[in-house]
Amino acid sequence: MEITCYRDNEKSRESRELLADTYNLAITLLARSDNKHLFVPIRSMQYMAIVDADEFVFIDGERKCWIDIAWQNFQRKKRTTLVQPITYDAVYYRESLSEIMTRLQREFPLALRALIKKTPLKGSAHILRFPGSTD
Repeated sequence: MEITCYRDNEKSRESRELLADTYNLAITLLARSDNKHLFVPIRSMQYMAIVDADEFVFIDGERKCWIDIAWQNFQRKKRTTLVQPITYDAVYYRESLSEIMTRLQREFPLALRALIKKTPLKGSAHILRFPGSTD
């Protein structure tokens, strides 16, 4: 699938935190994808999330290819463990999106979990033996 997205001028920006589980799941699904982008339908909101290595963008189904919100500048290197939340910038391209942002933070993880259930694992598995293991 290929989608061309457009951005209006930035209206506002704020620093936020994303739960580690959500970020890690999105990056895991992206790594499993054959493409450089991951499309995540958020059916409960009629939104589409497009995930790439640098940002997550959210498109309203009514506005088609216009980005409403982008999550950018993930501060990956500031985490000392994989379970710490990750700081990022939420960039708004329209006014009055605070309610949408609140819903996205609740619905996006659910959409990721639904997607991972449908995503088959590709490749082979390997069992690593550690020294001193009795198996």
